[in-house]
Amino acid sequence: MIQDIYPSKLDNHFHDCSISDTDTLLIFDKKGRVFVGEKDGHMVFSTGRDLDGHAAVYLFAIDDTRYFLSVGSDDREPEGFQPYTTREVRDAFSGKEVFAVFTGYHLWKWYDDNRFCGKCAGKLEFDTRERALRCPACGNVIYPRINPAVIVGVTKGDCLLITRYRTGYAHNALVAGFTEIGETLEECVAREVLEETGVRVKNIRYYKSQPWGMAQDLLVGFFCEADGDGEIRMDTGELKYAEWVRREDIVLQPNNLSLTNEMMRVFRQGE
Repeated sequence: MIQDIYPSKLDNHFHDCSISDTDTLLIFDKKGRVFVGEKDGHMVFSTGRDLDGHAAVYLFAIDDTRYFLSVGSDDREPEGFQPYTTREVRDAFSGKEVFAVFTGYHLWKWYDDNRFCGKCAGKLEFDTRERALRCPACGNVIYPRINPAVIVGVTKGDCLLITRYRTGYAHNALVAGFTEIGETLEECVAREVLEETGVRVKNIRYYKSQPWGMAQDLLVGFFCEADGDGEIRMDTGELKYAEWVRREDIVLQPNNLSLTNEMMRVFRQGE
């Protein structure tokens, strides 16, 4: 999956520090596209030398490489770099740099969406002690947004419930949805499966989780079983396809970055 970068390791501890000339600088445009170059099939990023008078905030480190974000009004198109959406990065590259872009995008989106205080409309400032934005006028503190969402592998004997979204991602997927206020993850699993496919479930069990920065999500994977005959009554507003597919007939996604694809793969392989 995208976060599986071993033997490399993400260090997401916050540090109040300044960028050096050799540190990596992530530059996003107003559309959320990241500027990257390519060398021998690998992504190349800007460095602190390219800061060009703009402000930068520390993001995280991967191994000994420190990543910073160019913040503020930034409409540059750095020479030698091209703008990529996170989906284009996902399709074109691989490795720990893809995870860095996804995680960097997550924080860029949060910083970009939170420039003014929601209580008093004051200008927010970077907190120097933790990953937060603080309002100097009223003291309001805003932390990064993380959306909990479930990915659900519903089984019926030797079959898995495969879906495809009506819009957006075109490949095979599993039932997925966001957790609502006052709802447990397990309750979310049962509700989302019922709403999208009409299938009731039982024996809900946790599988694995995944950070998914391109949507500011924390994906939580569950397997469960159909309760009853498993008749599908698909929500056509959400899905264009929902069928029980035998494990040997499951078609995987074109890359191995997502929790969804791993869950389809482990079921197909009988794991």
